[in-house]
Amino acid sequence: MTANPDPQGLDQAPRPLDHLAERACLMGAGERPALVLRDESFTHKALKERVATLAGWLAREVPEKGARVASWAAKGELTCVLPLAAARAGLVHVPINPLLKRAQVAHILSDCGAQLLIATPSRLKSLDEGDVPAGCLQLEEAAALEAAYDASLMLGPSQADPNELCAILYTSGSTGRPKGVMLSHANLWLGAVSVAHYLKLADDDVTLAVLPLSFDYGQNQLLSAWYAGGCVVPLDFLFPRDVSKACAKHGVTTLAAVPPLWVQLTELEWQEEASTSLRRLTNSGGALTIELVEGLTGIFPQADLYPMYGLTEAFRSTYLDPELVDAHPTSMGTAIPFAEIMVIDDDGEVAGPGEEGELVHCGPLVAQGYWQDAVRTAERFKPAPASSHYGGTAVWSGDRVKREANGLLYFVGRRDAMIKSAGNRISPQEIEEAAISTDLVVEAVALGIADDRLGHKVHLVVRGTQDQQEQSKLRRALLKELPNFMQPQEIHWREAMPLNPNGKIDRNALYRELSGKNAS
Repeated sequence: MTANPDPQGLDQAPRPLDHLAERACLMGAGERPALVLRDESFTHKALKERVATLAGWLAREVPEKGARVASWAAKGELTCVLPLAAARAGLVHVPINPLLKRAQVAHILSDCGAQLLIATPSRLKSLDEGDVPAGCLQLEEAAALEAAYDASLMLGPSQADPNELCAILYTSGSTGRPKGVMLSHANLWLGAVSVAHYLKLADDDVTLAVLPLSFDYGQNQLLSAWYAGGCVVPLDFLFPRDVSKACAKHGVTTLAAVPPLWVQLTELEWQEEASTSLRRLTNSGGALTIELVEGLTGIFPQADLYPMYGLTEAFRSTYLDPELVDAHPTSMGTAIPFAEIMVIDDDGEVAGPGEEGELVHCGPLVAQGYWQDAVRTAERFKPAPASSHYGGTAVWSGDRVKREANGLLYFVGRRDAMIKSAGNRISPQEIEEAAISTDLVVEAVALGIADDRLGHKVHLVVRGTQDQQEQSKLRRALLKELPNFMQPQEIHWREAMPLNPNGKIDRNALYRELSGKNAS
């Protein structure tokens, strides 16, 4: 077991999430920058006022406590302020990844029963009749902000129970459509406290937020920076060079990314003004290779490198102390504050040093389960092992790890078929359903094949006609129905699928075949 259940020097009392808007002002950092957008910037005092104003308008428009409010837009004032404003209004925020397309968004809106959707005009226009739940108010992003500030209905800090539901983050599983992970005020507040502590964030730090705010990793960049009284610069970038330019322009001190982006960033020629201000680099969404660690420490010798591991169901589990990176570059590290990480063998016992087992996360960072999905909740959220310090409900991750005698954890592999590509968790079944729904193929299997740049490449094996025209139609149909990060890099056409003794498609046989070659 590796645990950090009683971290010294941390405020362990969770608060309503919206109190983050007040914290920096109470710390005396009210006039320091909090949010720098493309055309304007806000101090912590101004951020506090905007949270109060947007919350007051939301409470008027959606008076039912606990109602779901969805946002589907690029990074900007609305998407950055809404997590705190919705929490203050007693609503549940559902941030939708801007990269998703109509089918995925329609599922999320229907599944969560959204009563308000705020999105960009083009995204609203992409939805068909019936994609939005009956009675759901749809507003363009700019119009919503204008209405909120015109109304000027300021709402003071909430007195919400920290255990109340605060947000639903949708994440893909190894089977089925995206499922909504239910997060409380306490989950998000303690996550911010934990990360701000172990990253040693301060009120003069500038965080470049390049990750989607619909991801727990991306959203925590806002929350942990504001907890520390620091500043966030949101960035939707087109090219890796945009990241280095933003670092130079804003004096960025904290940069978080996933391995595929780090690969691209290490291929750049970094100018001194872009790199010297960086104090820390953080990685999650996949393991860093030894070569990538060497590349990052070579380009940014003054910056601390934090390899991390996490899962949306428990926010984050482990990090590797930067002082240990050179000697143990492939380790997941140890538990973050407020997390208890256990390695449980197949007999249900705590695994010994060097023995493989399942990573089990216990403690107050564990989410409340999956929204309206008791079956999948029961599969992943189970009673903690008897020897747990925290007890209660734990997340049984499905990841196979081992803990060495020095206490450091190492990733071994996944128990399920999850594809993790470019930092995105992808459900194979979702890709397969999209392929079959085109009526161009009769069977489909999506697999993740190891790739140095992406983590996994998405390969799609289909049974259907060998006609070249039909194959082109499938590509076009998938481009329409699936977001870019779900698009298969390779499509393999078969006249017949391999079957196992039970008559089911033999996924393992296909995986072995494709692991040995990259083309059909």
